Amino acid sequence: MENELSVVFKGLEISSQEIKSIEDSFTKVILKKGAIVLRNNEDVKYQYYVLSGCLRAFFIDEKGKEHTVQFAVNDWWISDYIGYFSETKSVLTIESIEESVLLRVSKKNIEEAYNQLPKVERFFRKKMERSFVSFQKRILANLSQSAKERYQNFIKTYPNIEQHVKNYHIASFLGITTESLSRIRKEIMQK
Repeated sequence: MENELSVVFKGLEISSQEIKSIEDSFTKVILKKGAIVLRNNEDVKYQYYVLSGCLRAFFIDEKGKEHTVQFAVNDWWISDYIGYFSETKSVLTIESIEESVLLRVSKKNIEEAYNQLPKVERFFRKKMERSFVSFQKRILANLSQSAKERYQNFIKTYPNIEQHVKNYHIASFLGITTESLSRIRKEIMQK
């Protein structure tokens, strides 16, 4: 577990002894493709760090249409943060798109780690700030960019994900139809 946690905390000066002091806060989880990590309307107890694999967070609207909110690949975090931070039921469903290895941490355990090692709290705060910036940029892009521009940004953000994710998941993430996605790809290939 120490090696895996040193990956989580890369960029932070943290000793082996400090990692050992908080490693019981994290649990390794191995998922098969298609496994559901969290279902809509469940209590949100954990956030997950992706060591390997790919997960997708989505919600289903009143008409039954899926809307992908986030993909999480290696070195990304995922949860239903609305439920996690506000201690309400989940809005999202999180599924494993491919076999994945995660580290799971509860809110209580991460708070204990923060109290034990304040630099861990600063580290996570900085990560959360970057995540917030990314989500806000995505919202602005969805409001102001064409579907083609959103797709081009998507492939820059997730360079190898197309090999692992179904087209309708990508289209759902971009807010377009699979037909539009095919047309955009064809247009890009012709240039």
